[in-house]
Amino acid sequence: MKIATWNINGVKARLDTALKWLGEADPDIVCLQEIKSVDEAFPGEAFERLGYNVTTHGQKGFNGVAILSKRPLEDPVRGLDGAPDDVQARYLEGVVSTDDGVVRVASIYLPNGNPIETEKFPYKLAWAERLIARAEELRALEEPTVLAGDYNVIPDAIDAKKPEVWVNDALFQPESRDFYRRLQALGYVDAVRSTTDEPSYTFWDYQAGAWQRNNGIRIDHLLLSPQAADRLEDVTIDRDVRGWEKPSDHVPVIVTLGL
Repeated sequence: MKIATWNINGVKARLDTALKWLGEADPDIVCLQEIKSVDEAFPGEAFERLGYNVTTHGQKGFNGVAILSKRPLEDPVRGLDGAPDDVQARYLEGVVSTDDGVVRVASIYLPNGNPIETEKFPYKLAWAERLIARAEELRALEEPTVLAGDYNVIPDAIDAKKPEVWVNDALFQPESRDFYRRLQALGYVDAVRSTTDEPSYTFWDYQAGAWQRNNGIRIDHLLLSPQAADRLEDVTIDRDVRGWEKPSDHVPVIVTLGL
């Protein structure tokens, strides 16, 4: 089973790109972030024609997450507990039945947190705490679980072409990186880092020729529960998609699990 994460940076603006990539990569499940669409305006029919069931948790103009699945997504969970007044659409979770049981997937769009001297950084950290609480609950289920998404966290210096540029950025703050390590301490495995210790990027800014100079960072992650990590067969970063016409500034990351 191929499970992907991709911050699409506007599903309507990237629809042709998304359909092309889906036709080539043929993933079973895709976790999308930053769809920038309310649920009723999401172009679900285009994905359904390719054989996907569509579940969304949208928001007008920004944020928003979705899961595309060739098999039905059961028991969808929209949003995280712990902040009933938080209206930002950043978390969507569900269960997919497989020939060998179930796999639980979550599409995650962690807050950016910049500028760090504003209220945005404490919001990022508070949201991260809520995610950790949910991750602990899911870990106790002992199911194959994939926490996939744009975490807006650069875990280590190797995950940035120029780490020195990011030292004052919310993505590379000690608190942000500590949150990511705490998820790993719960038993979740960084799929990319479990298969390579080479620099691997998933985001290249639109500015200053970042793509052409390979000035990238790795902020899109798939964290696997032990039950999912035991079935990990392959990890790929479809970096070529960044060079397509009208690309997102992120690229898809895919894990293949023996499910």
